[in-house]
Amino acid sequence: MPNIKPEPSAFRPKEWQIIQAHRTPFQVQQFLRRLPYNWERRGETLRTFRGVVEHGRAHCLEAALTAAAILEQHGYPPLLLDLESQDHLDHVLFLFRERGKWGTVARSRDFGLHGRQPAYATIRQLVMSYVDPYVDYTGRIVGYGVADLRTLVKCDWRLSRRNVWEVERALIRMPHVKLRTSDRRYRAMLEQYRLFREKFPKAPVDFYPDQRHWM
Repeated sequence: MPNIKPEPSAFRPKEWQIIQAHRTPFQVQQFLRRLPYNWERRGETLRTFRGVVEHGRAHCLEAALTAAAILEQHGYPPLLLDLESQDHLDHVLFLFRERGKWGTVARSRDFGLHGRQPAYATIRQLVMSYVDPYVDYTGRIVGYGVADLRTLVKCDWRLSRRNVWEVERALIRMPHVKLRTSDRRYRAMLEQYRLFREKFPKAPVDFYPDQRHWM
């Protein structure tokens, strides 16, 4: 059944080698950072861990599924955190908990949207750490939701060689918590972003002051 954690024998040698070499969220975050970003230049994809290993690249949701498949083998529940944006360009991250605190593992095109150390007492506090870095010309977090892949989807999100669009549909369908943030804060961050982009059109947007819990 797709919602049952695979036995080691289900994985190919290269896949199992990756799993054995990356036992912690921090190690998986480093693995994902080394992967080229999947810009989907040949069409949209939604690859599983197996597909990411085969193709050697990942976008945010593919990276979250990869982190879930790897860390599930080390005892972490396969949870995803979906950040809902006003421009409908959501960001999906692997969500984990250690010593009662929440953290994430993620891959992104944007400097500030990768993982977070397990330093947040609540998921809302964790989400708030992404509010400022999410702001660009169109983006703003307006809600968030948590998905348990063992119960939310029926497809083989770990090892299928096909695109698993059911994961995306399930994330869209699931309930989200609305997040209200300061309009004044948003406008100030948007202006700061615009000014930075005018001066540095292609540089990573890295001016955020509080990065001590970023991975």
